[in-house]
Amino acid sequence: MELAVIGSILLFVVVVFFLVFFAAIRIVNQYERLLVFTLGRTSPDEVKGPGWVLVVPIVQRGVRADLREQFIEVPSQTSITKDNAPISIDFLIYWRIVEPYKSIVEVQDFNGALQNIATTTLRAVVGDILLDDVLSKREQINEVLRIKMDEVTARWGGKVTTVEIREITPPRDVQDAMNRQLSAERTRRAVITESEGSRQSAINVAEGAKQAEILRAEGDRQAAILRAEGYSLALERVFQAARQVDQKTMAIQYLEAFKALGQSPSTKYILPMEVTQLAESFRGYLQGANRPGPGGEEDVPAIGS
Repeated sequence: MELAVIGSILLFVVVVFFLVFFAAIRIVNQYERLLVFTLGRTSPDEVKGPGWVLVVPIVQRGVRADLREQFIEVPSQTSITKDNAPISIDFLIYWRIVEPYKSIVEVQDFNGALQNIATTTLRAVVGDILLDDVLSKREQINEVLRIKMDEVTARWGGKVTTVEIREITPPRDVQDAMNRQLSAERTRRAVITESEGSRQSAINVAEGAKQAEILRAEGDRQAAILRAEGYSLALERVFQAARQVDQKTMAIQYLEAFKALGQSPSTKYILPMEVTQLAESFRGYLQGANRPGPGGEEDVPAIGS
């Protein structure tokens, strides 16, 4: 009987031991860390994990911190720009925990605190920027927001990695003005493009006319050179032929010319100087023919001699 009681007690102790053991074991994942509180106190050295972590029941308590990168979607926030224009902006914040101890001890709700600091920082940043800059310098605004929020969250053990503005909604009248400006800009570009096309077309036509004139002038020059060369060759041939012509041949040519003049109906004649010279030669020839010969008779030239 006593052995049965002792066995029951031992069995109870073993069961209680295993229950306490399994209750004290915590499995910490690779992306987590466990901050152990002992009687309500902790320190940066009490950050445990990953793997198995032993937490003494009742005496100790563990709080988990997720080290993975997370995001917060900040709903549309209305802010006033530097030129007093209301504008609605919604954006995303990507962040992660770098110091588990601070993220648990220094702030109660990291997500809520980050979202609240994001809205106030957005209003402060947009309030120093003109409306046109807010619409055109989105990347710069993202970087300014990230730096300012990272400075605040650093004391909470977190780090803001990226801030992305998703949508910027200006007032209705500003949207209408932007649409009119866009239409005017497109019209201006169309007019400029058309004028550029006309100018280029005129330049091409002028270049074509210039090339045509150059080619025409080059052709005329070549033709003139060829005509001059032909005329020069003709004169050279005439000169060569004239060198072989004697006085008798010239006399025959002049007689033929006189015959043509006699057949002409004109009453005025222009005779070159060479005709008088030819007449002088004929006169000398006739005088020589009329002299008396040795027998006292005139010499009559024989025909055909």
